[in-house]
This record gives sequence, C-alpha cells and structure tokens, in this order.
Amino acid sequence: MRHINERGIEIVKSFEGLALRPYVCAGGVNSVGYGATRSSTGGPIDLDMKAITEAEAEALLIRDLESSEGWVSRLIKAALTENQYSALTSFTFNVGAGALQRSTLRMKLNREEYQGAADEFSKWRIAGGRILAGLVRRRAAERSLFLA
Repeated sequence: MRHINERGIEIVKSFEGLALRPYVCAGGVNSVGYGATRSSTGGPIDLDMKAITEAEAEALLIRDLESSEGWVSRLIKAALTENQYSALTSFTFNVGAGALQRSTLRMKLNREEYQGAADEFSKWRIAGGRILAGLVRRRAAERSLFLA
C-alpha cells in the first residue's frame, strides 16, 4: 500500500496541531493528539481521559493516516502522483472517508479531470457552520501539494 509523503504529513501536523489533552475541535468532535477522534483502544475520545504522551499522539496519527490512505486507495481509481495521493490523504484525514466518497472532487478525479479536482479543495472550508480561516489555508496547502 502507498503512504503519505513527508510534505503531506507536515500539512496534517501543522494544521491539526498537537494537543496532549482531549479537546473539542471546531467541528464539535472530541479529539486528542493530532486530531485523533478515537482512542488507542478504538473507542471515542473522552474529555475526562488523562493526557497522552507525544509518542502516543504519533501512534494515533500513524493509525489514522493508514486508515485515510486505505480509503484514498479504495475510492480513487485515477492514477495519482505521490503528491496527489498525499494531498488526498491529508484531505481525507480531515474531512473523513464518507465526505471524500460523496465529493465532486472524487468524481472529477475518477474522470481524470485533475485540474477540476484540484479546484474542489477550496470548497471544503466550513466547520461548525462557518468558514474557518485555518481550513481555507489548509485546503490551499493541500491543493498546492496536489498540483506540485
């Protein structure tokens, strides 16, 4: 199976940030580490759970990236460069596999409309019912990597 490259991991880490204590993200989901929404045992994140270590955050990130990589590999049938694959993995990590599956981005990409697919990234900038500057910047970074 393919893996996200270092540039893609940098996007995920920089935009998710590292939180060793559980928090509620802008989308209203309990999270910890680099945006993990499931604990090491697979259950939901409990806001009362103890802080995790940086090593535990890294392990959760690897697990969640592997899941996102699998979804990208299953849902995208078009040929992808390493950078396109990595941008899509970051995107899927953030919005979820269901969103990728239902997206016009996926439909355009599977028709090999690469520029059209790239232009879809910017539409995914809303969380909690409002446009977030961080998501605008993240989608720009993912689009840039996708086109690199």
